[in-house]
Amino acid sequence: MTVSENEFLNYLDSWLAELPALAAKDLFAQPGKTALLSVDLTNAFCKEGNLSSPRAAALVAPATALMRSAWQAGVHQFALLQDCHRPDALEFGAFAPHAVCGTAESEAVDEIKALPFFDQMTILTKNAVVPGENSDLDAWLTERPELDTFLIVGDCTDICAYLLAMHLRGKANAYHLPWRVIVPENCVGTYDLPLETAKQLGAMPHPGDLLHKVFLYHMKLNGIEVVKEIH
Repeated sequence: MTVSENEFLNYLDSWLAELPALAAKDLFAQPGKTALLSVDLTNAFCKEGNLSSPRAAALVAPATALMRSAWQAGVHQFALLQDCHRPDALEFGAFAPHAVCGTAESEAVDEIKALPFFDQMTILTKNAVVPGENSDLDAWLTERPELDTFLIVGDCTDICAYLLAMHLRGKANAYHLPWRVIVPENCVGTYDLPLETAKQLGAMPHPGDLLHKVFLYHMKLNGIEVVKEIH
């Protein structure tokens, strides 16, 4: 017996509404083994340019609040994975030009830069939506073998945040590493492009709410811990 589309969508809404929260005091009990990885909380997606979105901008406050909470608890391993594209990036065939290296778009948002520990974060640049390719991410991980818990924040739920979480989960599975990969739902999000607007632009429509739910579900399906928030 197959599950109907409507049944699954109803299930998806219920599943999302019932996501558990994690207590920071428990999660950060061993802060030296924990890292926070932020993906694309940059001006290009939050503040200005072709791909900026108010939905991405809305992630900055909860993400930076989690960063502060983690730092205060003793978590001092932070990596910012950020687009830094060459001017002729092949990705621009699928997405409008954005975050060219050396421009303000390629930089972290001011709210992250204003954190007193910003200078102790590692910035890992990438030239594609795949955070694990040509980004020095794996080298960063290899240099920190003590890490076994990874928190993911940023955008987009269905693109870079998803691919980052899946890279970590896939690496853990492939090498039999006892890693936890955790995605707090309130710290990830994706853009919305309605059908009619997409037609006018000659672009692909992008139902943000639906894809946010579906890709969170797919993360969970693959063994990633999806939680409502960390408080």
